[in-house]
Amino acid sequence: MAQVSITNCLKTFKGSKKQLVHAVNNVSIEVADRELLVLVGPSGCGKTTLLRMIAGLEEIDGGTISIDGRVVNNVEPKDRDIAMVFQNYALYPHMTAYDNMAFGLKLRKVARPDIKERVGDAAKLLGIADLLERYPKELSGGQRQRVAVGRAIVRDPKVFLFDEPLSNLDAQVRLQVRAEIARLHQRLQATMIYVTHDQAEAMTLGDRIAVMKDGVLQQIDKPMNIYDKPVNKFVAGFIGEPQMNFIRGTIVRKEEQLRFLENDDLDQPALRGLAVSLGAANASSFGSRVNKSVWLGFRPEHLEIATNGKPEIGRVGIEFVEHLGAESWVHVKSKNHDLTLRCDPGKVPTGTGELDLSVDAAHLRFFDAITEEALG
Repeated sequence: MAQVSITNCLKTFKGSKKQLVHAVNNVSIEVADRELLVLVGPSGCGKTTLLRMIAGLEEIDGGTISIDGRVVNNVEPKDRDIAMVFQNYALYPHMTAYDNMAFGLKLRKVARPDIKERVGDAAKLLGIADLLERYPKELSGGQRQRVAVGRAIVRDPKVFLFDEPLSNLDAQVRLQVRAEIARLHQRLQATMIYVTHDQAEAMTLGDRIAVMKDGVLQQIDKPMNIYDKPVNKFVAGFIGEPQMNFIRGTIVRKEEQLRFLENDDLDQPALRGLAVSLGAANASSFGSRVNKSVWLGFRPEHLEIATNGKPEIGRVGIEFVEHLGAESWVHVKSKNHDLTLRCDPGKVPTGTGELDLSVDAAHLRFFDAITEEALG
């Protein structure tokens, strides 16, 4: 396998008004040997464009891409020793599953016994050994994607590239194939770069996650580090389901304590008692932010029905509840905010009504109101 080095990579397109649009803007990433790196972000963030640049399917307007120490900017895709799995399977409809998996090896004039062995091993690994004589039209979506993955495996490339391979599958099949890709990475110990817009896929699959927005790399780190310590408001809101709750307000000093107050009602703190969590211990982080506007963020699992001794969100009205089996998401509305609470199904009140909510002050996150960068 191999290390992939992406250094100051740039890709531009001409927009509708002939203005340059930076699809990939000065992105640098080091993908370690045998690592599974996930590129994640909303549609149009540049993740697929970057993957296609690594594959050689898009020209690079600036920077360098190296695979196993060799700069491949001007190397043809077929000579980069990579294998790519596409979103739409890209199988030849007139070929059986076996022939689809063997086609690339035949072009490289690999000996027939070796082809048979490689295809057979890959089919067993993916659980499709009994489907090799079927044509794509005789296979389900999940089976077709397994054939596409098998076609990549038999190549034994230095790097595997996955371009949203699960987005066309039903929910249950998506979970099955996702688990198979995770097991596949463990067995092959291969270098993989995986593109998705689904943050749940990113969290469960990636050794590390690279979050992108508008062509710019926002943060790259291990999944739980990104979840617990997002570098900005965008990452905090994009990673996590349901997404982080946000309230805009002001940090003020009152009675030698620091408090967070909602901007539209400075006489009534949005979180009563929050002064305790923003006291002397955080003076060095937030003291310079007094009387300045900030975003306060907290995740749904850190909200709970109010008990004594915790800062209160206050009274909220229940909008609706999503029951997901092991947990429930309660969507509530205060005077100024829509919030989401994640809780045990047994604690969910029946019907509509009102609740008093509290928040775990140890898990509060603050972001600059202008730059939206994380504070503290």
